[in-house]
Amino acid sequence: MAMNEAITRTPGTGAAESLFHSLSDGTRLAIVRRLAEGRARVSDLVEHTGLAQSTVSAHVACLRDCGLVDGHPQGRQVFYSLTRPELLDLLAAAETLLEATGRAVQLCPNFGERARGAATGVDDE
Repeated sequence: MAMNEAITRTPGTGAAESLFHSLSDGTRLAIVRRLAEGRARVSDLVEHTGLAQSTVSAHVACLRDCGLVDGHPQGRQVFYSLTRPELLDLLAAAETLLEATGRAVQLCPNFGERARGAATGVDDE
């Protein structure tokens, strides 16, 4: 059995897999990091990411559907914020882990820069 098969077949990993998948997109991660600084409107997130409003809105909707972000209407605007402070702990733990592993994750042949470059036809090195 391949290592990836063993991981996906382990009971109880579905929720964790979904959580990490929701954070695996660079735009969603940038939105979460921005919201870690405080609440923001979609227009603020558009300015922060430099992406189209429709793209940012779709990513915010994904994070909201996952229960990681919540919207608070205020007049005609909606301010988004993180739903759980534990998400900040998770991001801090990830940064610590990345520091401890050096470039190993970044160089991973399955998920690292080279794998992303192969998927897009661009080599980052």
